[in-house]
Amino acid sequence: MAKRKLTQAEMPVADHAFYGLVWAGTVLTERVDRALSKAHDLPVSWFEVMLWLASSPDPVPASVLGNSTMLSRSQVSRVVDALQSRGLVTRTPSARDARSVEVSLTPEGHQLFEAADDTRRACLAPVFTDLLDRQDLEALSTVWQKLKANKEG
Repeated sequence: MAKRKLTQAEMPVADHAFYGLVWAGTVLTERVDRALSKAHDLPVSWFEVMLWLASSPDPVPASVLGNSTMLSRSQVSRVVDALQSRGLVTRTPSARDARSVEVSLTPEGHQLFEAADDTRRACLAPVFTDLLDRQDLEALSTVWQKLKANKEG
């Protein structure tokens, strides 16, 4: 006897929440990637690295970028290479560890990041931030904090 597929209403709430998370992450990331690539020739992976750099007042060790982003160390290295070739970041030897380098945005990198962040916000507004109220956004933020706090994740 063939198994019947569950309807969305019959799906356990944990499964529905998980698939919603996957759907939202995929759809919103693809939307941002298209907008950033079209407007700034900037893939979302480059933007993610620039976001971490822009949010730090000091140069960021490359190893920290690898731990902070959703990219592998080799991907971070390739992204930093590409950003450096466009004059958007600089690499400097670490004053604390001669074996490592620190990365920072150039003035041009800061300018591009600001423009790209405006593009990201405008792109997400009609499908995310305009649809959710402050309570929704705070609830999502709380969920992400709980998930990120799990060191096994």
